[in-house]
Amino acid sequence: MPEPGAAAPTPGLGWKFYDADDYHPLENKKKMEEGIPLNDEDRIPWLCTLHDILRREDTSRQDTVLACSALKKMYRRVLISGASAIKSNQPEQPGEHPALKILFVHLDGPMNIIAGRLEKRRGHFMPLKLLKSQFDTLEPPSAPEDFITVSLEKSLPEIVAEIESAILQGEALPV
Repeated sequence: MPEPGAAAPTPGLGWKFYDADDYHPLENKKKMEEGIPLNDEDRIPWLCTLHDILRREDTSRQDTVLACSALKKMYRRVLISGASAIKSNQPEQPGEHPALKILFVHLDGPMNIIAGRLEKRRGHFMPLKLLKSQFDTLEPPSAPEDFITVSLEKSLPEIVAEIESAILQGEALPV
């Protein structure tokens, strides 16, 4: 697992890749290891950290992929606008930092497929028993959010190709 801040290039596009799980504070990881779902108070500081990473990469004109379970619409607003999105409940704020342009990729699939993939993960702090809480929390993206939905019932190469195609065809305004 890379150290936080050690982004890897993505194959194909050559963009920087960050795994949001690498940035969870120790308290969040311990909570999940104990089978306790995270709440908004646990997630918001983590999401603000992720926003700061995306903002830094955007400022340096670096295209970026962030793997993140931004389960709620509010969480996605925080990724776009930072902490100001919480106070205003709006995605864009006037000022020196306009909202980031992010394409959200909703990886959609039945719980049994996702459970099968989670069972194959080794050494991860989130146990399989938390999957149901993630489904319960999920607010799938909807208009006017900038998103595509990709089925997890496809093979990994098909999933990657569909995402790359959407980006290259301009469906996205990536970070």
